[in-house]
Amino acid sequence: MHIASRPGPWKRGPLLAALALLLGLFMLLHDRIPNRIGGLGSLAETFLPWFGLFIPVLAAGALWRRSASAVVALLLPVTVWLSLFGGLLSDKSHSGSALTVASHNVGADNPDPAGTARDLAASGADVLALEEITPQAKPQYEKELEKAYPYHTVQGTVGLWSKLPLSDTQPVDTKMDYGPLGDTKPVDSKMAYNRALRTTVATDQGPLAVYVAHLGSVRVLPRNGFWTDSRDRGAQALAEAVAAEPNERVVLLGDLNGTTDDRAFAGITSRLHSVQDTAGDGFGFSWPAKFPVARIDQILVRGVEPASSWVLPATGSDHLPVAAGISW
Repeated sequence: MHIASRPGPWKRGPLLAALALLLGLFMLLHDRIPNRIGGLGSLAETFLPWFGLFIPVLAAGALWRRSASAVVALLLPVTVWLSLFGGLLSDKSHSGSALTVASHNVGADNPDPAGTARDLAASGADVLALEEITPQAKPQYEKELEKAYPYHTVQGTVGLWSKLPLSDTQPVDTKMDYGPLGDTKPVDSKMAYNRALRTTVATDQGPLAVYVAHLGSVRVLPRNGFWTDSRDRGAQALAEAVAAEPNERVVLLGDLNGTTDDRAFAGITSRLHSVQDTAGDGFGFSWPAKFPVARIDQILVRGVEPASSWVLPATGSDHLPVAAGISW
């Protein structure tokens, strides 16, 4: 009587091995995923770190099946994930910052603007950027922050409060437009069109150009997929403004509605680098506040040295505030 022998460890789990290889190639070649098909490329890049969660799932399956081929195949996604995000697993912050900057999308529906302002003032930031300031909440932010910050400017729905003098303040056109389906109202109907500014902060080491921006929202729509057109146009306009900036020292603060892994920000990240990547501790996810899954609130710099980067406690907004210490 013939008894069928069990496949050897190298022949077990071929599906698991194939899935592991596909996962590794997906992360390795994420920039090749086309955006023209429902914005899939940007969508994948927004949540790219989370694809690493599939690795332990596949590893458990490989051990359960005792599949040597699947275990070996898992080396590809593990290596790719570590090369992309391994640097974020360690604390890269250090002491010696000369200036603390912070940024917060305070939320148009924030039920307690005054409390949010007090929390932000208590953070000790020297320069504080706010996004999504409504006309109704603006007087409350100005009242609560005036004691800690003698200098401030508000341009449309973005503002900057500073302990140091400001000059040369002007709005930056981020090309806000109408919605993806030809709506009669802007994509963010509560928000004014002016959503970015540029100003100069006078530091003891010379002028520092500071940009504050709130780029257009993104949408997941049945007919359009991951719709990012308005945001992408804003990112391009912001990149052009930064490219034309004559000051060597630049800080960009704001809600960019996307992560720095997203190809839409290549024009910006080629000129500025993220403080979270170089001086952060962990991923620094900032949205949504109740269960953060992505860092869409950014602090990017040029010509200064990031010393530390962190996320501040939750306020009444659906975003978490982010902060960084920089030195010269």
